[in-house]
Parts: sequence; C-alpha cells; structure tokens
Amino acid sequence: MTISHFSIKGASDKVINGDVFTAEAASNAPLIVFVHGFKGFKDWGTHHLTASFFAGLGFRFLKFNFSHAGLSSKSNDVFDDLNSFSANTFSKELFDLDQVITFAMSGKEFPAPEKLFLIGHSLGGGISIIQTAEDKRIDKLVTWASVGNFRSLWSNEQEEAWRRNGVMYVENSRTGQQMPVDIGLLNDLNQNSERLDVLNAARMIDKPWLIIHGEADAVVPAEQAHELNRQQETSKLLLVTGADHVFGGRHPWAEDELPVQLRQVCEATAAFLQ
Repeated sequence: MTISHFSIKGASDKVINGDVFTAEAASNAPLIVFVHGFKGFKDWGTHHLTASFFAGLGFRFLKFNFSHAGLSSKSNDVFDDLNSFSANTFSKELFDLDQVITFAMSGKEFPAPEKLFLIGHSLGGGISIIQTAEDKRIDKLVTWASVGNFRSLWSNEQEEAWRRNGVMYVENSRTGQQMPVDIGLLNDLNQNSERLDVLNAARMIDKPWLIIHGEADAVVPAEQAHELNRQQETSKLLLVTGADHVFGGRHPWAEDELPVQLRQVCEATAAFLQ
C-alpha cells in the first residue's frame, strides 16, 4: 500500500492538506473521498485504519483537512490555528470539497477515477449531502452519523448569546481548548439558507445513498437519520445497535484494529459501494 500526500488551495487561499491511500495495482480503482466533521481532522483516531481497510478492498481512499479546520500544515492533531477555525463557514467547506473533487478528477497527481464516492461523517455528512445534490461527478453517497439540520448543532439560547457577543465558544474535551466560532458562520447559514438546507438537498439527490447511524448517538440523535431517510425514497438506512457518534472510535487510537462497530460500518459501506 502506498500513501501519497497533497496540498491544494482552499477557501480564502488557505491550504487543504490531504492523503491518498492506494493498494498495489489499484491506481485506477474507484476513489472514496472522506469528509470529516466539526472539530474533526484527517488524522483523527481511527481514520488511518479506515483508510487502510478500504484500500485493502481495492478502493483508493482520500482524506483531507478542510482549509479552516483549525490545524496548520505543521500539525497532525493540535488545533494551532484557531483564527482559521473561528472564520470557518458551511459555504467555505462546500468550496473546499469541490476543490478536492476537482483536484481528484484532474488526474494531475494520480489517475482520475472512473467512479467517485463520498463518505461524510457528522457535519461532513451534511456538507456531503449538499455536494451530492449539486455535483454530477459523485456516483454514490454514504453518510455516517450525519446531521440533518445545521441549526441542530446549537441551542436557541446559544444562538441568542452568539448574536449578542459575535462569537460562540465550544470546548474541545480532549485538549480543554475553548474554540471560537465567529458570527460569520451563522450569517452564512442565514444568507444562504436555501442552499444550506440539508433536508431540501436530501430530496434532490438522485444517486445511490446509504445512511448509517448509531442508535446510541448522543451527539446527533438517530431521529435525524430517520428524517433524512424520509426525504428520499431510494436511500437505505442502517442503524447500528448500541453505537455512539464515532462508532466506538476515539482519539488517540492506539489499537491496530478497528473498533467492532466501526468495522461493521466499514463493511456495510464497502458492500454498498461495491
């Protein structure tokens, strides 16, 4: 297996760093683009094992950091660029994802895939739903623990304080950092409300779509998976018994094997994509 690295320009000319996992003799294989969620990043916990799992089955697997994820090019897992994190918006993430797909399809650094699939986790699931509704280059979509409504990410009380103060702080439970989110993210949602309506985008998808969600997800309740599934007659829904928001994963992850529930998710995803 080979792992190649790339850097391209994203929103506001900030850098998108990514990796591509490729098994031997699989240079023309279908490409999976993995889209991380809020406070996520490409080197989180189990993501390297997930990438290796799919590469071992003959897929190519691309994972990347959004340009405003809050990690500089020097960092693997430390949020050392909170100014960028604060300035992130949903529209910037959609711009970044489009840039990544355009890069992948260009054939400049590796052969362009004949088939391109998205896997979006959590907030990245919502971004992937919108992108799939808009982008004919995507052949199949899988969402893991996806949000169905961006406004569900905060409470009404938090939004009121956010409007008053111009910034909202969210705690990183791993590092203890208070991570700022500028009012620009909320303004983006209000100004682009039609485009950023995840449920509306879900109704527009005309590609095969698998929705996977943990029944015990305390971050994004499983009802959001049911709501997404109700928007689309052809989507498929898989609920994982007892699974949390990250299907048993953690950061850091010291084991050599995937968590049992995440492996179940990967196997179901691979079967769907194959």
